[in-house]
Amino acid sequence: MSIFDHVQHRFERTLQEEMSLQEYLELCREDPTAYASASERMLRAIGEPEVIDTAKNPRLSRIFSNKLIRRYPAFAEFHGMEEAIEQIVAYFRHASQGLEERKQILYLLGPVGGGKSSIAERLKALMEQIPFYAIKDSPVHESPLGLFSPEEDGETLESEYNIPKRYMRSVMSPWAAKRLREYGGDISRFRVVKVYPSRLNQIAISKTEPGDENNQDISSLVGKVDIRKLELYSQDDPDAYSFSGGLCRANQGLMEFVEMFKAPIKVLHPLLTATQEGNYNPTEGMGAIPFDGVILAHSNESEWQQFRNNRNNEAFLDRVYIVKVPYSLRVSEEMKIYEKLLQHSSLSQAPCAPDTLRMLAQFSVLSRLKETENSSIYSKMRIYDGQNLKDTDPRARSIQEYRDAAGVDEGMEGLSTRFAFKILSKVFNFDSSEVAANPVHLLYVLEQRLEQEQLPREVHDRYLRFIKEYLAPRYVDFIGKEIQTAYLESYSEYGQNIFDRYVTYADFWIQDQEFRDPETGELLDRQALNEELEKIEKPAGISNPKDFRHEVVNFVLRARAQNEGLNPSWQSYEKLKGVIEHKMFANTEELLPVISFNAKASNDDRRKHEDFVDRMVARGYTEKQVRLLSEWYLRVRKSQ
Repeated sequence: MSIFDHVQHRFERTLQEEMSLQEYLELCREDPTAYASASERMLRAIGEPEVIDTAKNPRLSRIFSNKLIRRYPAFAEFHGMEEAIEQIVAYFRHASQGLEERKQILYLLGPVGGGKSSIAERLKALMEQIPFYAIKDSPVHESPLGLFSPEEDGETLESEYNIPKRYMRSVMSPWAAKRLREYGGDISRFRVVKVYPSRLNQIAISKTEPGDENNQDISSLVGKVDIRKLELYSQDDPDAYSFSGGLCRANQGLMEFVEMFKAPIKVLHPLLTATQEGNYNPTEGMGAIPFDGVILAHSNESEWQQFRNNRNNEAFLDRVYIVKVPYSLRVSEEMKIYEKLLQHSSLSQAPCAPDTLRMLAQFSVLSRLKETENSSIYSKMRIYDGQNLKDTDPRARSIQEYRDAAGVDEGMEGLSTRFAFKILSKVFNFDSSEVAANPVHLLYVLEQRLEQEQLPREVHDRYLRFIKEYLAPRYVDFIGKEIQTAYLESYSEYGQNIFDRYVTYADFWIQDQEFRDPETGELLDRQALNEELEKIEKPAGISNPKDFRHEVVNFVLRARAQNEGLNPSWQSYEKLKGVIEHKMFANTEELLPVISFNAKASNDDRRKHEDFVDRMVARGYTEKQVRLLSEWYLRVRKSQ
């Protein structure tokens, strides 16, 4: 199918299908979706979740405390928002069951750049997927069931057409009431159409924004008289009325109210009756206009706090279903957000050196976390990301302890994703001759930007401390490992030798036996074995070597049983892999002749240098980045 055929097919699929009122009722008997509410249709569009047993994944089990979590494919791109998404789905589930949520405004509360607008756009896109049924030509797309009286016709509709009484709650619009009078009470003359909601045509989906406090009135929600029609109709005639308000357009669908609490309170009053009673009054002396949809609002916390603290707004506060949408507090999820942003830009193909996005994500998350007494904020960040710090930081607490100490507002302050993406844009374009990003340029741009932001001195110093204490030193270790990994041609063999020797020494130490080296014949007692083991453990900061040795030996014994008695690869056990790498990369002097970009003393050095550069390029760096990062690394190590 060509692109032109595809667009034509999409257009034809959403064309209105027309039927008689009798045919519509027959359809209701067979298909409950014919009279489904907006919340029920939204649930159908969202679809069934993927249920994940986090107990089966070590990282997820630490983050979610072994709970079962739901992930919805419709929100797959909303990384780290499981809790907010689950609350939103719960709102629609309860509203579709006819519970109190049906009468409440869904309100997304969060900091700037936290994803509230993106969620709203996704919900509107989902609303477009499922059609609904409305009276033909009705300016408010009202349900055909509004033509019937719940008191007098409810029993008949339920017994003959299987339509539960709770679906007959909307009133007839003034437009429909006028048509009914013209038809002499013959409701069979009404026609019914199957309609697809549309953001483009404002059918069952609308968007309202706060205007000027002095001149904005309720007409932005409820519509107003069309003065051009007053020469034909009286002022209170429905045909003279322009049903152009947000509530009119969004009936049987979804109305988004952007920055709702910036609007004057007088403008918000129609929302109360629309949600509570399913109808609202127009600006003229006509009957009430039906509303059977969802009102979605969002704003920043400062507007919400100001609104909540005003005692005059108590009626509203009771009718708001709050979903907090904080910033992401998990580095891995924050990185995925940056990757998604880059994919939707021309930078998607630009080289991005390893650890660039991770470093920026760490800085962003650190800015959002609350400091905890007697514990490093960097450790807290790693715990939130699902890492196990039992062997490296004994002062690190559990994720629940951190959350309890931080309170419910953690993640509502800090640097936004928009700020981070502006930093990325500068980093990618920092070099005038190469569009690429690397952590060294990122560190420089971050420091420059912090100076320009004119942040409060305390906040500025705190952010600068994150760079100086956590990001820069750890990147020195990271790039050092990258360089030395590329330098070591026999990298894997060297690592395996250290692994095998460590396991052997640890096994004999645990059994309290002497060990004779088969190559040198040297006899090592328990004290000598302990000294050899500590040479590997201490540089890596192992805080509890006894438990660590038992853990490693037990792991290897289990692995041998499944590997014909052979030791596993030294890279198979993440904890010991890190320890071995510390041991391997302790010395940098021998690197200098190979990794520096000075003139080479011999052909052998030149060949080794070229091989080193090739291996670094294979690891994801450009040649220009290899030179920059190598020189930066050597300069930093020299100054330490």
